[in-house]
Amino acid sequence: MQTIRDVAELRKAVEQLRKSGGRVALVPTMGALHAGHMALVAEAKRQAEHVIVSIFVNPAQFGPNEDLGSYPRREAEDSKLLELEGCAILWAPDAAAMYPQGFSTRVQVAGVSEGLDGAARPGHFDGVATVVTKLFNQVRPDLAIFGEKDFQQLAVIRRLVRDLDLGVEIVPVPTQREADGLALSSRNAYLTAEERVAARTLPRALGEAAAAIQKGGAVAEALAAARVKIEQAGFGQVDYVELRDAETLEPVDRLDRPARVLAAAKIGRTRLIDNLPVAPL
Repeated sequence: MQTIRDVAELRKAVEQLRKSGGRVALVPTMGALHAGHMALVAEAKRQAEHVIVSIFVNPAQFGPNEDLGSYPRREAEDSKLLELEGCAILWAPDAAAMYPQGFSTRVQVAGVSEGLDGAARPGHFDGVATVVTKLFNQVRPDLAIFGEKDFQQLAVIRRLVRDLDLGVEIVPVPTQREADGLALSSRNAYLTAEERVAARTLPRALGEAAAAIQKGGAVAEALAAARVKIEQAGFGQVDYVELRDAETLEPVDRLDRPARVLAAAKIGRTRLIDNLPVAPL
């Protein structure tokens, strides 16, 4: 596996891969890799002959009071995992390579980026859309793999690719979970032992809400009950618990189409997000 930090060198390496034939898949990450990321890599290997993984902790998607400085960085350990999986290239640029002096362009995706995390983290999805556009232009993959845990991010990227005719196939992978249901996340490392026990309430509350809605229960009541359960478990701040259209992310007040129950809440210093599918029976 090659580790590359320069855009020109990256393009040469990708060109060589293409000469050998087969499709090129990109798995964008911010590092601190766990089993959820490796599921993305495994899916990339199933669908393409050459897998490129990017690791870049993108400052443009962090707010002023968020965890950019403390976000876990473990490139050496990550690199070993990726090499064992047979990845072709680790693309690991620094901030100067991604945002050189004088950089002044921002990519903004309206609609699906608004509300939910877009409201709780102003500017976050502009940073996501900008860095993903750059990654696609740098690597020029045939397909890119994203997890469904960051469901709004997935919707933003799908819309970005469609609107800008980027020609990259977006492949979603279901959320990977611990045995007790907690969605895998690099930020789970922040949780204390007590918070980790309480955190399992988040997916359980969403699961109960999804089941109630699917059985014909009132959407507002199911979501309100989930919020109460999350708060009672010890989450100090609940940003949202909502039912949204699975494609447009527009609010849904009755289940007449495929939808997602989505939530974001903070326990201690850790903000967790999760979502589950729900569809008419």
